[in-house]
Amino acid sequence: MSRDYFGFSYVKNAARNGTSSLLNNAPDISVIVIYFLVVLAVGVWAMVRTNRSTVGGFFLAGRSMVWWPIGASLFASNIGSGHFVGHSGTAAAAGIAIAAFELNALIIVVLLGWVFVPIYIRAGIVTMPEYLKKRFGGQRIRIYLSVLSLCLYVFTKISADMFSGAIFIRQALGLNIYLAVIALLAITALYTVTGGLAAVIYTDTLQTIIMLAGSFVLMGFAFNEVGGYEQFQQRYMTAVPSITGNISEECYKPRADSFHLFRDAITGDLPWPGLVFGLTIQATWYFCTDQVIVQRCLSAKSLSHVKAGCILCGYLKLLPMFLMVFPGMISRILYPDEVACVEPAECERFCGTEVGCTNFAYPKLVVDLMPNGLRGLMLSVMLASLMSSLTSIFNSASTLFTMDIYTKIRRSASERELMIAGRIFILALIGVSIAWIPVVQNAQSGQLFDYVQSITSYLTPPVVAVFMLAIFCKRVNETGAFYGLMIGLVIGLCRMIPEFVYGTGSCVNPSNCPTIICGVHYLYFSIILFTISCIIILGISLMTKPIDDKHLYRLCWTLRNNTEERIDIEVDDWIDNQNDKIMEIDEKEHEKEKPGLCKKAILCFCGLEQQKDTVKLTPEEEEEMKRKLTDTSEVPLWRNVVNANALILLCVAVFFHGFYA
Repeated sequence: MSRDYFGFSYVKNAARNGTSSLLNNAPDISVIVIYFLVVLAVGVWAMVRTNRSTVGGFFLAGRSMVWWPIGASLFASNIGSGHFVGHSGTAAAAGIAIAAFELNALIIVVLLGWVFVPIYIRAGIVTMPEYLKKRFGGQRIRIYLSVLSLCLYVFTKISADMFSGAIFIRQALGLNIYLAVIALLAITALYTVTGGLAAVIYTDTLQTIIMLAGSFVLMGFAFNEVGGYEQFQQRYMTAVPSITGNISEECYKPRADSFHLFRDAITGDLPWPGLVFGLTIQATWYFCTDQVIVQRCLSAKSLSHVKAGCILCGYLKLLPMFLMVFPGMISRILYPDEVACVEPAECERFCGTEVGCTNFAYPKLVVDLMPNGLRGLMLSVMLASLMSSLTSIFNSASTLFTMDIYTKIRRSASERELMIAGRIFILALIGVSIAWIPVVQNAQSGQLFDYVQSITSYLTPPVVAVFMLAIFCKRVNETGAFYGLMIGLVIGLCRMIPEFVYGTGSCVNPSNCPTIICGVHYLYFSIILFTISCIIILGISLMTKPIDDKHLYRLCWTLRNNTEERIDIEVDDWIDNQNDKIMEIDEKEHEKEKPGLCKKAILCFCGLEQQKDTVKLTPEEEEEMKRKLTDTSEVPLWRNVVNANALILLCVAVFFHGFYA
């Protein structure tokens, strides 16, 4: 059966097994080629126009970004292919409750721009572990947080995004998953390694436009196919697979509360207390203390631009419900035998895993529903979401490793050496992430987003507790924070490790994990772990020596506006440009040994070329530059504008929660 949509040839495809290629026509291939050329052009443009040979230039884009690319980058960094696959998959399985994860962010981004970032800017930091080092002193908290963050990037972000991107590529192109992932990663790492944060932010802005355009088109086709919103609501409740065997109805029938955001506190798959409180803890970790998100805000030219970027991100976060959640549910309506399969053998035949195929809801919709040309656009959308999130993670992971770990190994490292180390680390991170993909595939009944959120619930609440108390309670000290993190980690691992050992199972084949360990919902576990961590941190801090105020100026909320000079508890291990004089001597000694043309090209490509005729700043000029980088003053007019918009955004958040509750 064929149709024409606005000049695009449309062929309705018969049921497929997900292995043959549909993207073998000129319109699709042309769109994909154009997409890659434009993205690479933007990356090269950003690479050429920015300073990538310094820590500030590579990792913070010279702190010169304005609000709209910041907001777009915050959204694109957060919304990866894992969201398209994970949100739509969980929605296909259980309804709209998964949208609460996005709506909750409307409130948290206001917390980010108005509470957390002003403290970070005044502290003059580049990484989140660096803030904790300034706040508490010592090295053990900083190193622990760096290592934990890098592990979380591998377990929950990079591997999940690569897996979700591979699902789409397998469905659309029939390529080997690992071959496709390696090809994508090569392109992604290319402009991350070469361009730094500026290239990432500018390409993220382009990716956001592509993502939204393609997703809106697909949503229109999906609702047209299902017959409108009312038909969508009715037909979803009857979307069941034809092959069910002797399996219980509760395993394949849509939930009675599928169109409710808030669900029963005991029997709900996403209980409402968990969504209100547990989810807020996770969102606070992700948006307010995670390097990937905060690093974008630290690149802003002023605090008003930070706040405006957060507001833009908040409004964009309204869209996933319509662009991912609803289409995922429609996919179940249109393809119940594949997307809603429940018989393990049928699921294995369709998607290669016995625990369920809901992760294929969005890719199936794209491949079978979209016309030629637009199908290529949607593949570009998936590539855009995958690459935008991965580039952000790569750059931030490189920052953490370079500034918080490598400087401990090489305390006298030159700035040039740090740039090289950061780029090489990205390549190592990719290898580890690829090896973790098989674990992601079978976790949490095959629902990708639940897997990501569960790991986050087990490992991050102690980190949130430390940051919250570090900012709002100046009495908290290093001893309390460290033991709160360590005990919290042990408790979290006591839940996470058995879950991996026993497996999370599925409705058809439940896990054998003891109820006392795995019976508590992961969102409830997050609340419990956060509470225990806070009690431990406060209790130990109150029993040990407090930190003098002279070490806390502009590092906590009550002292945020203090203008007195802060005496750092511990001096930084590595100071920017500390080896300039040594490098100048080396250059004079080796004047005759100039690099050849090939070496020059490589150094230029990676932003490692020598900076000649660099003007040495006087102490007064250095102090003025430092003052500008830590300045949080705002023009009164724009301060009032962003404050008013923040109130409007919060009202919108309350309305959406109430409307879909």
